[in-house]
Amino acid sequence: MEHFGLWGLIPPVLTIALAFITKDVIVSLFLGILSGTLIVAGGNPLMALVNLSDILAGSLADGWNIRIFLFCALLGGLVGLLSKTGAAIAFGKWASQKVKGRLGSQIMTWVFGLLIFIDDYFNSLAVGTIMRPITDKTNTPRAKLAYILDSTAAPVCIIAPVSSWVITVMSIVKNSDGFDTLGMSEFSFFIRSIPYNLYALLTIIMVVVIIITKRDFGPMAAAHRYAEETGNLFNEKYGDAPGEISNIKANPKAKPFDMIVPIVVLIVAAVAFFPVTTWMGAIDGETITSFGQAMGSMSLGSAFNDTDASMALFYAIIFTLVITLIYYYIRGLFTIKSSTEALKEGIGSMIPALVILTMAWTIGTIIKSSPADGGLGLSTYLSDVVVSGGFPLALVPAIVFLLSALIAFSTGTSWGTFSIMIPITMPIVIGLAQAKGLETSGLANATMIGVSGVLGGAVFGDHASPISDTTILSSTGAACPHLEHVATQIPYALFIAVCSFVGFLFGGLFLNDAIAWLAAIAVFVVGIIFLPKVYKKTA
Repeated sequence: MEHFGLWGLIPPVLTIALAFITKDVIVSLFLGILSGTLIVAGGNPLMALVNLSDILAGSLADGWNIRIFLFCALLGGLVGLLSKTGAAIAFGKWASQKVKGRLGSQIMTWVFGLLIFIDDYFNSLAVGTIMRPITDKTNTPRAKLAYILDSTAAPVCIIAPVSSWVITVMSIVKNSDGFDTLGMSEFSFFIRSIPYNLYALLTIIMVVVIIITKRDFGPMAAAHRYAEETGNLFNEKYGDAPGEISNIKANPKAKPFDMIVPIVVLIVAAVAFFPVTTWMGAIDGETITSFGQAMGSMSLGSAFNDTDASMALFYAIIFTLVITLIYYYIRGLFTIKSSTEALKEGIGSMIPALVILTMAWTIGTIIKSSPADGGLGLSTYLSDVVVSGGFPLALVPAIVFLLSALIAFSTGTSWGTFSIMIPITMPIVIGLAQAKGLETSGLANATMIGVSGVLGGAVFGDHASPISDTTILSSTGAACPHLEHVATQIPYALFIAVCSFVGFLFGGLFLNDAIAWLAAIAVFVVGIIFLPKVYKKTA
């Protein structure tokens, strides 16, 4: 038996339904996994629990997975260190001396959002704390600051090679059924799929276009008028603004470069270890016996393409943490006790994400594995049904974009959406592409735009949802009433979602990123020209 047929649909459908009802992705994923093990165990609850335990343990026993798990945890630790030094505040004070006017303060906020890409939570809180006094002086509405923070959190993290978001996506993609047929590493897949990530890139572009052209519309335009007319930077009808953030504090010893050093070290270390791990792995003790021989045996491009991203990033975060701790000790920014507390707090902040990540691996294993291996064979079943039913490949990216957006908006999490949708989408896209006779290049393009549809929809849902962590933290970082942030941001997020949907329609039809961008940009330009004229709202 290759699969359990329609029974295999129960885990993902149950997970999605429970996520809508409970708004708790962890519980929903767990019960979805349990339903899958119950089916495999023939309804025996004791055997199902045993199988569930074995699969969970097996997920973390995998070398790739445990390195990704530890990377995410230690990245949280690094963010904890950055949060406690006061370096972010020092950097903000230095930068404030360079800012002139409302335009400059908003552009500076956007630039900081791009630079602090390693974690979305830290981005929202740190950049908000740094820039709020500056944007307040230039009479920028708090809602606009919150929008810029939110739009440079998840949308930036999902395209930055060194972030917990991307490493999570790579791990889910790598473990999805059919990935091996693409003939590329998970890191290469990520790099090549960036141009297809329409929602994230368009959101980042939208921010700077709105800032420069001043073509705000809808509730955001009303917020600007309210600030200019009353001098109040937030509208009290939406409630009170959050208070000061307690865990981002000033430190008189901190200097602006203390913020930059750890981030630069992490980037440099990661870039260096991508080829280094490939060369290390090429040493077999027989034909290649030294590191120098390994370097000479392949091009630098091949070394990057064939890398084990989990090893490279794990090595990079270890080196970065050690260098950062030594650097901060020398600078007198930490004691051993305070650094330990910062590490523990940072790692602790990642626990929910780590649980979701483990659940994602587990439900992915159940979905893709054959009954002989303890799974449901759902990916095989869906691929067979969709291919034999003649479903058009061209519509898959747009459809999964909408479905992912609905799930993420309702649950407030994109990570949970990744874990549900990517293992289902990949085998369907690959099956349809193979049925059309697409060769390696076409197969890869179809898969990348299909997965990017999931990523775009998930990031949109996370971006727009009022119950999303990053939405809440952006309100907090900007000291903006949460409901005002949600009300002013949703029209912008919906507009970019429409542009992206059109792009995915055309991109799916032609399997070409350039055509996808032409379609999306056409809608974007029309919207930027006409929406400020037709969509006006009073405060």
